[in-house]
Amino acid sequence: MEGSKASPEGLEKLRELVEQIKVAMMTTIDGGILRSRPLQTLEVDEAGAIWFFTSATSPKVAEAQADDNVVNLSYAHPDKQDYVSVSGRPTLVRDRGRMERLWTKWVEVWFPKGLDDPDLALLRVEIEQAEYWDSPGSAVGRLYGLTKALASGDKSALGENQKINR
Repeated sequence: MEGSKASPEGLEKLRELVEQIKVAMMTTIDGGILRSRPLQTLEVDEAGAIWFFTSATSPKVAEAQADDNVVNLSYAHPDKQDYVSVSGRPTLVRDRGRMERLWTKWVEVWFPKGLDDPDLALLRVEIEQAEYWDSPGSAVGRLYGLTKALASGDKSALGENQKINR
């Protein structure tokens, strides 16, 4: 539904897609120019916020905290025709307990000093608006949806599209 408030089902579907795709391209504004970089999603919490590890002194943090303090997160799984776009407000967080819970060996590659690295932080993006496109799970299902849409004009079998406003 366009412009709908976040339903529990809509947020759950958004969480499911984000957790399947995992890597977001986070876009910030740098002096009027859009900049995007990949970030590994750690979790989508109960409140719908999306979490990432980051360097507290990185340019992306400075950019995210400037320019109206807003970012966009784009997720894509082209093979399945699933896509997510999230607009939200970022906050730098230094929650040791959450960092311990979310820590993996993959993070250690970027932060070899581990959890004691003074530059290590979490970036929490509070969702303000989101939209997702979820196609049928199999190639056969997508082909069926395309055939039905071409034959009848009914696009419903192509998948689900929902806009979420928080």
